[in-house]
Amino acid sequence: MGLTSRPVDDVLAALADPVRRGAVELLAKRPHRAGELAAELGTTPSSMSKHLRVLRQSGVVAESHPDFDARVRVYSLRSASMAPLRGWLDRTERGWAEQLTAFSDHVERQP
Repeated sequence: MGLTSRPVDDVLAALADPVRRGAVELLAKRPHRAGELAAELGTTPSSMSKHLRVLRQSGVVAESHPDFDARVRVYSLRSASMAPLRGWLDRTERGWAEQLTAFSDHVERQP
């Protein structure tokens, strides 16, 4: 495998924007409509729509339509999309821990 994978790159790129991170934080509490997210994050509906498109394309959020009105879009988190990122972070953290342990061992062996 290369340094990173496409799913990890896509999620990191989607989360690079503070508005999108704010949307993810709100969606972690409960599903929201796009208008609710825009209002809570202080952005315009058209801007929020663009942010949600990026989050949806990266797999971070899912879009659904309630049975009573197909025009309404409700967004929720897709926790499975974070699995590749969590795996990458775990591997990276283990690598750093191993390097720090090796460095500590080296320092302690010095006279």
